[in-house]
Amino acid sequence: MLTTIFLFAACNEGKKTDTETIADDIDYTTFEYKVDRFADIEILRYPVSGFNSLSLQQKELIYYLSQAALEGRDILWDQHNRYNLTIRRVCEGLYENYMGDKSSDDWKNFETYLKQIWMANGIHHHYSEDKIMPQFSQEYFTTIVKSVDPGRMPFRDGMAADETLNEIIPVMFDPAVMPKRMSQAQGSDIVQTSAVNFYEEVTQIEGENFYNSMRDPNDNTPVSYGLNSKVIKENGEVVEKVWKLGGMYDKAIERIIGWLEKASAIAESEQQKDIIDTLIEFYRSGSLQTFDDYSVKWVKDTDSRIDFINGFIETYTDPMGLKGSWESIVNFKSIEASKRTSIISDNAQWFEDNSPVDDRFKKEEVKGVSAKVITVGILGGDTYPATPIGINLPNADWIRRDHGSKSVTIDNITFAYDKASEGNGFKEEFMCSDAEIELSRKYGTVTDNLHTDLHECLGHGSGKLLPGVSTDVLQAYGSPLEETRADLFALYFLADPKLVELGLVSDQDAYKAQYYSYIMNGAMTQLTRIQPGKDIEQAHMRNRATISNWVLEKGKEDNVVALEKKDDKTYLVVNDYEKLRVLFGELLSEVQRIKSEGDFEAAKALIETYGVKVNQDIHKEVLSRYESLDIAPYKGFVNPVYKLVTDDNGNVVDVTVSYNENYIDQQMRYSRQYSVLPLKN
Repeated sequence: MLTTIFLFAACNEGKKTDTETIADDIDYTTFEYKVDRFADIEILRYPVSGFNSLSLQQKELIYYLSQAALEGRDILWDQHNRYNLTIRRVCEGLYENYMGDKSSDDWKNFETYLKQIWMANGIHHHYSEDKIMPQFSQEYFTTIVKSVDPGRMPFRDGMAADETLNEIIPVMFDPAVMPKRMSQAQGSDIVQTSAVNFYEEVTQIEGENFYNSMRDPNDNTPVSYGLNSKVIKENGEVVEKVWKLGGMYDKAIERIIGWLEKASAIAESEQQKDIIDTLIEFYRSGSLQTFDDYSVKWVKDTDSRIDFINGFIETYTDPMGLKGSWESIVNFKSIEASKRTSIISDNAQWFEDNSPVDDRFKKEEVKGVSAKVITVGILGGDTYPATPIGINLPNADWIRRDHGSKSVTIDNITFAYDKASEGNGFKEEFMCSDAEIELSRKYGTVTDNLHTDLHECLGHGSGKLLPGVSTDVLQAYGSPLEETRADLFALYFLADPKLVELGLVSDQDAYKAQYYSYIMNGAMTQLTRIQPGKDIEQAHMRNRATISNWVLEKGKEDNVVALEKKDDKTYLVVNDYEKLRVLFGELLSEVQRIKSEGDFEAAKALIETYGVKVNQDIHKEVLSRYESLDIAPYKGFVNPVYKLVTDDNGNVVDVTVSYNENYIDQQMRYSRQYSVLPLKN
């Protein structure tokens, strides 16, 4: 499973990363990290440190791959909801062409709404999955739409303003219409109650039966059924609309292929060229076998300096955990910082052998584990504007088993988070004493980075499924359980003396910084991302809550860890770090058993018991304390802008990078430059 770790940025005041040690022409003392602030979101920018030290060929390759990354933007918007493109383009048409009063509260609220849906790649919040409700009235919206010259508005298929409004008004303003991007409500049909555009006129049972009929329980190398298609009914029969050239999303995919072909022509090696060409063939054919071929080739490429992700990958947004959201990242290896991850990957077998899980679920031979620290050059699709700080791929368990996996920690994104959060007062407000604050300041950086490295490089690559167990059997609980497994693996080994022996930490007590901040976040501070009265929905948040609430309950009898009141405020108190590690090991053992055996009922019980419900008293308190700090709980990014420099004969002589584009200008430019899909697919 593709995994992403969303950094709770407010927890990381004062970090420094390897980005600062890279010789470059970026002036970090004047670099403007903060770009915009609206609703519950702050927009940042990230420096591409080291870009100008790359060769011309490498810079040109990044340019072409970056263009391919941006061409898939509208695919993700349409995947999230079939009305998204119409709503976005109508709102953008208003933003460009409305000539009325732009000083009113209604207009300012409209601008905020447009910024919010840009951040979410659609009308549902990028994290909570709840529909973003406009803070302006339906009447106001209707009035300003009709005030604009229809010839300057992007109404669908030649429809008039009234027809377009009749179609999108209920979707935008009625809280009962498509309220959740992905529904996980127990007892409901999670397919029909989800607003994503992966299924149409199909029930959950019909979807399950459709894919179950394809699977061969004896197939040891199954394709990822359903990864690149929408499921619909035609003449009463359930069928797939495949996302490929000549199929669904044809126009965007054609342009992605065009840029990939340019990248192939200047690849760093024949191996990298073959990888890009195989990806192109996948886009042309839609064959999931070809996608597996591409994934195997990609995971074996550990030598290329320039690397990328491009395709239908992450399945978190599908209630059935099958459909891949379109995403792309273009990056290059940070040589010095990657020495840390190389040490970890070189010792992967030791970590597997010494894991506290049952020997039946361990890999006898860990294959092909590679890890590196990267500098991201562009974010696209499901990684933009909100992005992960760590990724582990491929998703297919059999490819991990037979060929290994590739893990990355994104250095310059973490660096930007850190710089933007300096001096925000978060630690002083939520940590229980000066001792914990000092521990975090002393070891927070190294243990945060190591937690990400261990999570991605080893956690997701550890363990094995028993014969005949399908990767999809845990359904909606698969994603949070997998993140729980990887986090527990990382937490358990952070406290192991092996890390000191390997030179990854200088002090045996360094792990305590991560143990404290992790449980504080999972049990308390991540609740700033939850609206009052709501359950936890997002997979990573469920994961962190499950671990934190489980150890709080199990550690109560021996007073290992607890939430205690001091001066009418709740604080996390850890009384025995060594016993806390034992608890992490016990939970890891059980979570690995659940995954290896495909125990759906146990997965459901664990996540529903510890990872979903919110303590309302603590939630109310945390929200109040957090509000006083005036910190936006969510962060997004604008991308840098790359330009080719050519001579009089059209030959590329340089590629420049600039950081002066703001959030609004970038979103509007992307809509003009990379928007080719029809309004409803």
